[in-house]
Amino acid sequence: MVLAQLGGSISRALQQMSNATVVDEKVLNECLKEITRALIHADVQLKLVCDMQTNIKKIVNLEDLAAGHNKRKIIQQAVFDELCKMLDAGKPSFTPKKGKPSLVMFVGLQGSGKTTTCTKYAYYHQKKGWKPALVCADTFRAGAFDQLKQNATKAKIPFYGSFFCLS
Repeated sequence: MVLAQLGGSISRALQQMSNATVVDEKVLNECLKEITRALIHADVQLKLVCDMQTNIKKIVNLEDLAAGHNKRKIIQQAVFDELCKMLDAGKPSFTPKKGKPSLVMFVGLQGSGKTTTCTKYAYYHQKKGWKPALVCADTFRAGAFDQLKQNATKAKIPFYGSFFCLS
């Protein structure tokens, strides 16, 4: 839900920039302002947002671009590249260690896809030679255990938990 709203806000900002008759510094700043507002509204760390904005302004130097260049495309590509760089730190944030048990907990809003993501995450590590297991810790949603059981069974991953609702 939040990710869809963020994507929509960024798309609208880029669309408004594309609708401008002339792409100048004012249009670029307005576009970056809207993207910044959307990212901060989505609780992205302020330092990351400021760094992204600074990097885009360095990449897109409108005065140095020749008249034949498509400024809209250059701005869109710079925004895309910086958003990708923000998400990809270059190395995985967590790497399990051989011979040691590892615990990974997924936390998020209801309906955000945690159970499905956990199953995909476990399946990925199973294919890499690890022995993952899934544990249902959702004590409030009645169908949580059934959903985990169904997903884990399809992926052939062991699962644990209780189908009793504790709320």
